[in-house]
Amino acid sequence: MENKKKMPLWVLLAFSNIKRRSSALWLIAASALFTLYCIPVAQYFRGLPWLEKIFLIDDWSWFAMMLAITAWYWLCLKWIDSNDFWGELEKQ
Repeated sequence: MENKKKMPLWVLLAFSNIKRRSSALWLIAASALFTLYCIPVAQYFRGLPWLEKIFLIDDWSWFAMMLAITAWYWLCLKWIDSNDFWGELEKQ
């Protein structure tokens, strides 16, 4: 993707291979779902072995990282929407 219309680097890095808004929304939805999965549920329900096998994450670091990444994708989507840049991306 060429940087013709002065797209900021932080937006270019997030959506470098995404050409349509629907694809960006799918990416944000998947990131939001994985963010919810990263809540350390097993930490609060000790003694349920089946729950500990499903929810492997036992600290809040993954949740914090995924929350930041999802917010970054959302801000990039808002920047592209406000600058009407989807037409430029679809041409490439």
